[in-house]
Amino acid sequence: MRFAFKTSPQGTTWDAMLQVWRAADDIEMFESGWTSDHFYPTHSADPALPRLEGWITLTALAQATSRLRMGTLVTGIHYRHPAVLANMAATLDVVSGGRLELGIGTGWNQEESSAYGIELGTPKERSDRFEEACEVITGLLSRESTTFKGSYYELTGARCSPKPVQRPHPPLCIGGSGEKRTLRTAARFAQHWNFDSGTVGQFIRARRTPPALRRRPPGPGGDPAVEPGAVQRRSGRDGGHRRRARRGRCGACHRLPAAALHRRRAGTTGNSAGPAGLSPGPAPSAALRRPE
Repeated sequence: MRFAFKTSPQGTTWDAMLQVWRAADDIEMFESGWTSDHFYPTHSADPALPRLEGWITLTALAQATSRLRMGTLVTGIHYRHPAVLANMAATLDVVSGGRLELGIGTGWNQEESSAYGIELGTPKERSDRFEEACEVITGLLSRESTTFKGSYYELTGARCSPKPVQRPHPPLCIGGSGEKRTLRTAARFAQHWNFDSGTVGQFIRARRTPPALRRRPPGPGGDPAVEPGAVQRRSGRDGGHRRRARRGRCGACHRLPAAALHRRRAGTTGNSAGPAGLSPGPAPSAALRRPE
């Protein structure tokens, strides 16, 4: 089991996020840190709430840390052409010294998509487009050149250079809980899967859905199987995000205050607070994955 934290870059300040990440970088319990990738506030927050852009924020955090792995949990694939996203990912992996986790999903936010004139599509269209995008991204990151022709994307002798530090490409984390398509795409392309929302029963059923998380044979890197369990543990959504943000919590989901991170490092947290063992105050989202 491995632990991570997530700071949604909304309802907070850059300085507050930076403080949390720098503190977490010194806490070995945390393997990775994550942001989210939206343009409008999420989790029923005030639509006028300020929100920092996820990838720019993540790049800055890469320079402010030295150990933590990092990613967006997750990037809606329809926001950027997958060839553009592949180049962004390769560059950030270089800049971070090979610490990127590439979190991607089909996309779901109709409000911001409609506001910006970005085509979201039906569930089937999203799944079809996402599968093509995964082929484009993995091809560009791992091959010298990529030629691809699909219903949504077409590439001809396309290159992505420099290549990422991690070979053949940074680990893909596919987010979503769709048993018919999303999990099959994760089994085909991903190194781990993020279960973002739903009940414990739905999570257990999804993991057991054959052949949802059966993986292709080991590749050149010898990676034998997709890791079938990354779970986010959110704190309350009671509408008091701005009050809590002013007290130091980061993001609309009231992530862990930087002060609590320092208390954890010093071994002075009080009572246990769930799987992350962090208290007082709400625990951050915890990415829980099987050991290798």
